[in-house]
Amino acid sequence: MAHAKQHDYHILKPSLWPFLGAVGGFVLLFGAVLWMHGITPFVFLAGAVLVAYVMFGWWTDVVHEAQEGDHTPVVRLGLRYGFILFIISEVMFFSAWFWTFFKHALYPMDPEGRSPAVDGVWPPAGVETFDPWHLPLINTLILLLSGCAATWAHHAIVHENNRRDMINGLALAIILGLCFTFLQAFEYSHAGFGFSGNIYGATFFMATGFHGAHVIIGTIFLFVCMIRAMKGHFTPEQHVGFEAAVWYWHFVDVVWLFLFASIYIWGSA
Repeated sequence: MAHAKQHDYHILKPSLWPFLGAVGGFVLLFGAVLWMHGITPFVFLAGAVLVAYVMFGWWTDVVHEAQEGDHTPVVRLGLRYGFILFIISEVMFFSAWFWTFFKHALYPMDPEGRSPAVDGVWPPAGVETFDPWHLPLINTLILLLSGCAATWAHHAIVHENNRRDMINGLALAIILGLCFTFLQAFEYSHAGFGFSGNIYGATFFMATGFHGAHVIIGTIFLFVCMIRAMKGHFTPEQHVGFEAAVWYWHFVDVVWLFLFASIYIWGSA
């Protein structure tokens, strides 16, 4: 057969998704600049809608490709490597927040921003930090238990081909992820400091808020996997999308442990 497939790779058809994604990203960032300068938020919202549309459409195509058998072992290996590189890029993001936090904690400036040798204190005077052994500790336990539930779901489908336990584990992980988000929002509402006005609040909200956004994204990721599992999409051999979700969720767990230890415990001492 002249047109028979003689390799294990998946040759993609021409697609508009990369172009639309680039346009959406540009509109999103340009709109963010306009919003920060108090001009208009609508350009940012339009970019966000376009980016969300591209994400939904592109990933829908990837799911269809998996169900049609296009994800051969070689393709699945490439997808795994790609997602590992994505997680590494996320590690670099969080490294920036940790870097600025430790810089200001170890070399605090005085209120006028002068040299750290001039009576700098950390946390800044007047900032009342959270007690790490109350709500932050509860949130830590909730997120760790959610990670255990995701691991249970992964073990159920990969080693036991047990779809019911996979769905139950995902449902539990999602519920605990929602509880974490709710408690973090409750914590933010009772913060004794704001984002602006002091470097502690800026670094605290950027680091923990960026992680909170990842928890929300990871919860959606797990929810999509649960819907797919209920439709019978995953098998012990074909489960790259679900595996990526579990990896992402464990990454979120590990980052939170570092945040809890450095910002909540060490940084508030």
